[in-house]
Amino acid sequence: MINIFEIKARSGNQEKIRDILLLKHAIFKGTDHQIDTYFRVNRGRLKLREGQIENHLIHYHRENKKGPKLSNVSLYRSDPESNLKEVLTKAMGVLVVVDKQREIYFIDNVKFHIDVVQELGTFIEIEAIDETGIRGNDELLKQCEFYLELFGINKHELVSVSYSDLLLQKVN
Repeated sequence: MINIFEIKARSGNQEKIRDILLLKHAIFKGTDHQIDTYFRVNRGRLKLREGQIENHLIHYHRENKKGPKLSNVSLYRSDPESNLKEVLTKAMGVLVVVDKQREIYFIDNVKFHIDVVQELGTFIEIEAIDETGIRGNDELLKQCEFYLELFGINKHELVSVSYSDLLLQKVN
């Protein structure tokens, strides 16, 4: 189980955020075209991420609230050549598919996503990650709040739900 404090916000300031990340010597991992297939589950969220950089089966629990929120994440590195998607689709059914272009940056344990999501627009995500259990939730929360302020993200830009929820809200 990995603990992550995360923030998601609508953003029209990708260039400004990109410039700040470069000034802070962030490591750019690349731009990934990601397809996240969300499956119907009873608890939490389950998605299969298919990309050129990241390929994972991800199950997570997260409260829907604006601002920094704790996610408890279980991660399985998947093989893009496997039939995992077919098996999950047949067993559980697809809830929704999220298609996005994602720029991935890191500063230490903090991961940044600059996203363009089809049908939804542009976003920034900040994830303070504790894979080993040594950082603690207070430190992760402070890291998120620091970058939230540094990027000048306003409270009205914060998003409380996942991209999957935003897409489902558009349909209903």
